[in-house]
Amino acid sequence: MKLFGFLTIRAIDIIDIIVVGFMLYAFFRFIKGTKATSILVGLVLFFLVSFISRWLDLKALSWIMNSILALWVVAFVIVFQPEIRNALARIGRQRPVKFFLKLEEVGVIDEMIDAVKRMSEDRIGALIVLQKNIGLKDIIDTGVLIDAQVNSSLLRTIFFPETPLHDGACVIQGDKIVAAGCVLPLSENPNLGVTYGLRHRAALGMAEQSDALCIAVSEETGKIAFAYKGKLVTKVDVETLKKSTEAIIQE
Repeated sequence: MKLFGFLTIRAIDIIDIIVVGFMLYAFFRFIKGTKATSILVGLVLFFLVSFISRWLDLKALSWIMNSILALWVVAFVIVFQPEIRNALARIGRQRPVKFFLKLEEVGVIDEMIDAVKRMSEDRIGALIVLQKNIGLKDIIDTGVLIDAQVNSSLLRTIFFPETPLHDGACVIQGDKIVAAGCVLPLSENPNLGVTYGLRHRAALGMAEQSDALCIAVSEETGKIAFAYKGKLVTKVDVETLKKSTEAIIQE
């Protein structure tokens, strides 16, 4: 097929455009809600200035931009390192690959559920965030880096009363506890009753601003709740929590 009488468009070109478009969409969707969004806007403006300088034949500005552009690949990798790492982890969690990682994921969920169950029985307050598709670097930066395998004993140690990190949230990426003592945004939902404390408001606030699964254990009652996609589910038993977590992780 010819466009404007001189440009030939083949079927493979259309497929190429669709694939590139899908990749750009997935990338923009992935970085939405993170600091990378504003950084990306800056990079786009940078390339726009470079294009205009070449178009208008501004030699001095073009020389400066070309010199900087020589390092843009390295700069891109450095700036978006957390997002690139998370994207690669997401690829490994896709359905075609998930079959081979199923045992590992089940182990992670079992360790987390065991910790939640024990903390609920002992009335130890806890707030756990399971990252999904949207990066949580902004949240992770507010806490203390852990970078350890998900383990029931470690989770219970983090939230043990009077320890320095017990009041914040713990963020889990894949099979790793990435950080603890993290600060989450509080929900301003007026329908949330006064009976719910800061942990529940923080769990719902995080679920309103991301696709993360947030699990809260009440320090006063030991009751378990979880928030996902802007909704808070309270008075959850351990078995229901496990089934819900497995279903959400598999989405």
